[in-house]
Amino acid sequence: MTTTIPTTAPTTTTETRELRVGVVGLGFAGSTHLDAFTALPGARVVALAGQEPARLQELGTSRGVEHLYADWQDLVARDDLDVVSIGVPNSLHHPIAMAALESGKHVFCEKPLAVTGDLAAEMVRAAEENDLVLEVAYNHRRRADVAFLHDYLRDSPIGEIYHARASWLRRSGIPGLGSWFTDRQAAGGGPLIDLGSHVLDIALHLMGEPRVVTASAVAYGELGRAGRGGGGKPVSALSDRPFDVEDFSSALLRFDDGSSLQLQASWASYSKVHEDIEVELLGATGGARLHVDDYSTDGTLTLYSDVNGAPTVSKPAVHVPSGHHQSVIAEFLATIRAGEGASAPRYAGHHGSYALHRSRVVDAIYESAAIGREVEVQGEAR
Repeated sequence: MTTTIPTTAPTTTTETRELRVGVVGLGFAGSTHLDAFTALPGARVVALAGQEPARLQELGTSRGVEHLYADWQDLVARDDLDVVSIGVPNSLHHPIAMAALESGKHVFCEKPLAVTGDLAAEMVRAAEENDLVLEVAYNHRRRADVAFLHDYLRDSPIGEIYHARASWLRRSGIPGLGSWFTDRQAAGGGPLIDLGSHVLDIALHLMGEPRVVTASAVAYGELGRAGRGGGGKPVSALSDRPFDVEDFSSALLRFDDGSSLQLQASWASYSKVHEDIEVELLGATGGARLHVDDYSTDGTLTLYSDVNGAPTVSKPAVHVPSGHHQSVIAEFLATIRAGEGASAPRYAGHHGSYALHRSRVVDAIYESAAIGREVEVQGEAR
């Protein structure tokens, strides 16, 4: 029998006011946020901002959004919004989030939190000081197979996890050669910050949130700098932008509890991989492997153990429905509602600190790759 794990947060049974949402961004991330908020009960998108006039009008009309803005500043300035949702290039996450948080609005932000850990730390401090929810779109941890594995590991059936491997690899999938994706100033980095941050999040989530203390890494950009690896797509009209990010990275991360993680991320490499996502956990008494081949939704989990001294392998039947962005946004809205009417601080634990740690790890990986030696991961003052 196939098991489908619910991935949305439970809805409240008490009457709640409608949360008014403004969405910034018209591309894949922004439109995905827009559709998720629109589909969920108890929230209404009342404002949308973006700088492509035709796309802005089309989305506003088709999704029934009344107020349309070319500039995000005008949207954030509205005093009737409860939430600002950010789905724009990475370098804009920080200024939009800061303006929203400082004007009293909860923030849902596409990952990464910011292009650097220092900017991410400013966002978290603003959320803490104003006691507002800051959530990040780490939607892949909401997959049903990840949820199943998280529950399976809760009672430590594989023993102490001492090492893990996590990777998101593409054969030829650089997103937008010559666009903001391949410009370090706009993106903050390449596949590590884009794809690797997702599998890093999954691994940390499954391992119980150990703290990464050191990183030793390498990074390469051989294919991207040569204009290859874009999946046959033409170079963007913005090709005057440099390709100054990596197209492949690999890092060894050491945790504060003595365990470790091998993390790899690739947009392009001459390998058999097309779109391959994997997280493997090695425990003292067993192991577990999540393998998503070309966005597969079934047969993604394998569990390893011994029974009476003999090696055993099992494959739980877990179906993975689509809609992971909708799941994380449903949790985000439920968190906001749960805090309304509560005594301060209403949203402790929901100010984005877990996402900040991921940003610090990404910083350390890039620093290690640049200087050619192991570096420490910056911690936060307590």
